[in-house]
Amino acid sequence: MEKTIQQYDKIISICRNIFLKKLTDYGTAWRILRPVSLTDQIYIKAQRIRSIEEIGIAKVDEGIEPEFIGIINYAIIGLIQLELGALDEEMPHKKTQKLYDSYFEQAKTLMMAKNHDYGEAWRNMRISSYTDLILMKIKRTKQIEDNQGKTLISEGIDANYLDMINYAVFAMIKLEFKDE
Repeated sequence: MEKTIQQYDKIISICRNIFLKKLTDYGTAWRILRPVSLTDQIYIKAQRIRSIEEIGIAKVDEGIEPEFIGIINYAIIGLIQLELGALDEEMPHKKTQKLYDSYFEQAKTLMMAKNHDYGEAWRNMRISSYTDLILMKIKRTKQIEDNQGKTLISEGIDANYLDMINYAVFAMIKLEFKDE
């Protein structure tokens, strides 16, 4: 489990670094986005990954790693928007960073609990399976959004965002630490 925690923390660092650079460049312009729009952004990224996996060629000279990072960061933004609501106003950077770190820590805590129960089964999965699972979680999220957030027995939108984060982190670990 210690190896997983170290690798997870490395992925957090990569994603956080990109998030903070974009925060400097763009501010919190994303605060205007409703969660449904964020779900669609995650869908676009996951669909691009799947397309590259199936075709084997990307016309835009970027691999799938930036798309997994985008999924992680958009899912965290989605969690922030679920908590605060969409507003057409900037949020202070320190508050933004605190919320970002808090949700990434929540995702990590969930991963550790599930990882304990499942015995690191994710390490034997293919990256394409993470892509499919993310796409499935997006479909579930869209259904919940279409039902105005109501579910009869299922977890809510936030749980789906957290799972998307963890599936994308697992994919990034497999891409970043190929030989370990």
